[in-house]
Amino acid sequence: MNRKKKVVSTLKKKAKKANAKLAPHSNKPRYISKAEREKMALEAEAIQQTESVQEEPSAATEQAAAD
Repeated sequence: MNRKKKVVSTLKKKAKKANAKLAPHSNKPRYISKAEREKMALEAEAIQQTESVQEEPSAATEQAAAD
């Protein structure tokens, strides 16, 4: 009986580990290092600057057309 119980328990352990690997992980966000955060902030700032530069000439041409 002990041998049978031991075999069943080891198979259950293996099945439990396999299911744990397939199960979805927590909703915890992926870690982003400080350097990556700074890099992303600089990229976002650069995009905002290019958008603001593109908007300014169109505003200037509208004022010139109104005069």
